[in-house]
Amino acid sequence: MADKRDYYEVLGLQKGASDAEIKKAYRKLAKQYHPDLNPDDPQAEEKFKEINEANQVLSDPEKRAKYDQFGHAGVDPSYGGGANFTGGFDGVDLGDIFADIFGGGFGGFGGFGSSRSTANAPRRGSDISASLEVGFMEACKGVSYDMDIRVVDECPECHGAGGTNPKTCPDCKGRGYVTIQQRGPFGIMQSQRPCSKCGGKGKIVENSCPKCGGRGRIEVKKTISVKVPAGIDNGITLNVRGQGNVGENGGPRGDLKVRISVRKDPVFEREDYNIWIDFPITYSQAVQGAEIEVPTIDGMVSYKVPAGTQPGTVFRLKNKGVQKLQRSEGDRGDQLVRINVEVPKKLNKKQLEALEAFENTLDDKNYENRKSFFDKIKERFQK
Repeated sequence: MADKRDYYEVLGLQKGASDAEIKKAYRKLAKQYHPDLNPDDPQAEEKFKEINEANQVLSDPEKRAKYDQFGHAGVDPSYGGGANFTGGFDGVDLGDIFADIFGGGFGGFGGFGSSRSTANAPRRGSDISASLEVGFMEACKGVSYDMDIRVVDECPECHGAGGTNPKTCPDCKGRGYVTIQQRGPFGIMQSQRPCSKCGGKGKIVENSCPKCGGRGRIEVKKTISVKVPAGIDNGITLNVRGQGNVGENGGPRGDLKVRISVRKDPVFEREDYNIWIDFPITYSQAVQGAEIEVPTIDGMVSYKVPAGTQPGTVFRLKNKGVQKLQRSEGDRGDQLVRINVEVPKKLNKKQLEALEAFENTLDDKNYENRKSFFDKIKERFQK
């Protein structure tokens, strides 16, 4: 399993792709390689399984966050678990990684978990979550926010020791865990769990710190700056490294997961990295053509509407959409302008007479769609 391809590569995406991009890529590839459409192609079936596996991870916010941080090891405990594997990632023991993610002991599994038997081994702090609402234009352009969060930090009074006069825990003998034996249908089963007396630390203190109550850590309120990149979309979770809860025994801090929600805009509507806008013009402007001023996220842009423009016509303003995430600056979507021709209401008698006189000057060549429609009606009902 060590030769697994990167999930983003499987779906033809880059890291940081939006939920909509992941969904679109999955649907396209799943249809292309579906076994029912490729009954005699075993490679298509394997690709279909690979595509499904990638989608199951990347479409799940929690699994995706673990995958972005730890790769395949974060979502598949059997990945790289062969008997010959003894290494780690950047000096971090894999046993610690798995225990932090899954909350269990991995002692004896493929060589993982050896450091878990040591109560004073460094342990990574847990992640924390927060939500942040940003405006439509802020999501398009990017913004920095100062966020107030509550996070677990090392106690400033005892510096994480929990108190004074530490002694070896009498229950676990300093190991930090106790072994439980249970008789089952297949004999006696052994399992390990954190020692309840010392909380898994292996030591207890005689004089507990009055500030933290002997825990060595306290919850505090912090203000941190979170940079929201240009192009962020609704529902995306930002991973702010090293801003989670403090680790134990010198272990690294966890991360802060910030889920972004984007407020709707009264004028613009976003679709992936493109922006849609409905632009109303008058009947006269549609007939004669007109120079109009179109709003974009960069400001007003002049556009020449050609004579004879029909309702529902869509014009494209290239590169006037949203900046694409993790792409070079200026790599943007487009703005799509949908023309709505507004029919005048509440005309007075003089205006109606003028309109009727104008209408009398027209014939079928001025109404191509109308002429085509009635020609089809005649062909069907006058046989």
